[in-house]
Amino acid sequence: MVFKRRDKRSVWKVVGHALWPRGGWARAARYVQHRLHRLPDPPERIARGIFAGVFTTFTPFYGLHFFLAVFLAILLRGNAVAALLGTFFGNPLTYLPIGVISMTTGYWMLGIESDPTQHGTLGTKFVRAGEELWDNIIALFTPAEPHWEGLAIFYREVFYPYMVGGVVPGIVAGLICYYLSVPIIRAYQNRRKGVLAAKLAALKAKSAAKGKREGEDAG
Repeated sequence: MVFKRRDKRSVWKVVGHALWPRGGWARAARYVQHRLHRLPDPPERIARGIFAGVFTTFTPFYGLHFFLAVFLAILLRGNAVAALLGTFFGNPLTYLPIGVISMTTGYWMLGIESDPTQHGTLGTKFVRAGEELWDNIIALFTPAEPHWEGLAIFYREVFYPYMVGGVVPGIVAGLICYYLSVPIIRAYQNRRKGVLAAKLAALKAKSAAKGKREGEDAG
C-alpha cells in the first residue's frame, strides 16, 4: 500500500502518542493556533467555530465530538475547520477537570447527592456499565437474559448529570475562547495582509525598476 507506514507502531506507542504527542502538548497547541490564524474566514466566523469546538468538549458524547462540533458550527454559521480544531481543547490533560466540573455542576443543577456507598464509586459505575453493555450484546446471540440495572445507574448518576452540567461551563469556556480569539485572529490577519501588501509593493517596484533599465538600455 502506498500510504502504509514503514515503521509499524505498537499499540502502546499509539496510545502513548495519543496521551502525549511528539513534541508535547505545547507544540500541538502552537500548531492548532497556527492553523486557526491562517484560516481565510473573518475573525468572528472563525471564533464561532472555536466556540462550537470548545463547547462540544464539555459533552459526554466521546467519539462524536468532531461531528457535533461541525454540526454546531454550521448552526452558528461558524467555520467548520475551526470547530474541529477547537475540539483539541479537550485532550487527555483536560478531560479529567472537564468531567469533574461538568458532573459537579450537573449534580448541583439536578439536586443529586453523590453517595459512593450506595452504587459504588465513579470508576465502579463505568466498569459495571461497560461489563453489562458487553453482556447484553452477547445476550443478543445467546439465550442469556439482558440486564439493565448497571446501565440505568450509569445513565442517571453519570451520563445525564454530565450532559446537563456540561452546558453552563461549556458555554462559559466557549465564550471566553470566542472573545479572546477575535482580536488575536484579527491582529494576525491584518499583520499578514500588511506583509503580503509589502511583498507585492516590493515586487512591483522591482518590476518597474527592471522595465526602466531595459528601456534605458534599448535607448
